[in-house]
Amino acid sequence: MNPIRILSFEAVAEAVAELCGKAACDLPADVLEALRTGRAEERGETARDFFDQYLENARIAREERMPLCQDTGFAVFFVELGDAVRLDRGTLTEALTEGTRRGYREHYLRKSIVNDPLFDRKNTTDNTPPVIHLDLVPGDHLRIVLAPKGGGSENMGAVRMLKPSDGKEGVVNFVVDTVRNAGGNPCPPTIVGVGIGGTMEKAALLAKRALLRPLGQPNPDPRYAALEREILEKINATGVGPQGLGGDATSLAVHIDFHPCHIASMPVALNLNCHAARHAEVTL
Repeated sequence: MNPIRILSFEAVAEAVAELCGKAACDLPADVLEALRTGRAEERGETARDFFDQYLENARIAREERMPLCQDTGFAVFFVELGDAVRLDRGTLTEALTEGTRRGYREHYLRKSIVNDPLFDRKNTTDNTPPVIHLDLVPGDHLRIVLAPKGGGSENMGAVRMLKPSDGKEGVVNFVVDTVRNAGGNPCPPTIVGVGIGGTMEKAALLAKRALLRPLGQPNPDPRYAALEREILEKINATGVGPQGLGGDATSLAVHIDFHPCHIASMPVALNLNCHAARHAEVTL
């Protein structure tokens, strides 16, 4: 058994604050490469112009430390906590929340969270509380992935409780129709995360987690990798294109994750990232 490793609450909070700025301003290398490839392969003049603007926007954000998008998003964390790690004070949730509070203030990021979804809808003024997905793992490390999620792409997500008899065709039709109907709302070209199996909430989590996979990296199961390719081809055949104004690239990639499910069920969830697919991570 590993000896207990004590991490400083302050160190975690500061690391998270830095992640907030990095995720908001630095488009990951795999996303930049996908945008360059999309630009090279795009046949429509208007669509190519959009790709040029995306790449220029990413350059300005990186060099001038300005957010890629004015919607700096809900702070969504995917965390791996080693079973040998403890904080010197407080809880991990408190440290992540404090880091979010500092990061959105220090990096001048828009605060977009309201305290009540239905009645009050008063801004919490510091972009807290964050959403935290925690996995307990063996070891003495703490890995934190921040994936800020803007409202435009998040609003276009969907869950469908398919019947097992709907099969592959049902999954393909649901995903393609959902992306087509989203049009320009999620700021395409998008990255499409698909979760299949588990329960309703598990499928939704799988879909969001799938967005963190390196862009275009296929599912290790060849059956699901083939399904990713098929869905991507059909999405791009819709002609929705960049910003919904027509073109070859409606989506840059489709990533599928799956999980065992009940014999009577086949839940499928879809979550979209816009072309500014932001995420950053740190391991302490």
